[in-house]
Amino acid sequence: MRKIVKDYFRVISIVWLCFFLFACSDTAPKLSPLADDAIILAFGDSLTYGSGADNTQKQSYPAILQQLTNHTVINAGMPGEVSRDGLTRLVEELEEYQPDLVILCHGGNDLIRRLNQDKLKNNLEQMITLIQSSGAEVILIGVPNFNLTLAVPPLYADVADKFTIPAELEIIPELERSPKLKSDTIHPNSEGYKRLALVVQQLLLSTGALK
Repeated sequence: MRKIVKDYFRVISIVWLCFFLFACSDTAPKLSPLADDAIILAFGDSLTYGSGADNTQKQSYPAILQQLTNHTVINAGMPGEVSRDGLTRLVEELEEYQPDLVILCHGGNDLIRRLNQDKLKNNLEQMITLIQSSGAEVILIGVPNFNLTLAVPPLYADVADKFTIPAELEIIPELERSPKLKSDTIHPNSEGYKRLALVVQQLLLSTGALK
């Protein structure tokens, strides 16, 4: 009898675990499928531009992502840019390219210069508002504090939750912790950017943007 009761509760636990996992996946932010002629805008700073790659035009993560997805991926990376200036520049990029999807990876220079994180959060929120107002969807890539912990500040998850958008918060810290994937103390090398592109591709697949 004791074994039957034990097995019963084990089955119930498995059922509830499956239900929980299904519910979580069901409520995860999704994206609309990209049309064949859809334009993806990769917007950010040097991590988007491809600083540290042997050939930024061919080995930046936007360039590799274009090969992986067969979609036009615009590299709108500006080395050294802080989020305040990025917010201003974003308006021009959205008007020029009219993207269907924007991959937003910004804030690294704010964190390196120890600028106010509340202002960084506000700038990211304004960027996302601009992107969504243009009719495009957006995913957010978190950037870590460049210190011993290499932890992504909570503001990135907070912003993603506020706008209910997909976010990738692990890949940049992963690259920063691996000397084999870096060209200097901050920037990935060509292999690191390839890894970043593959992770972004998987995010686009899991959110439904890619088939």
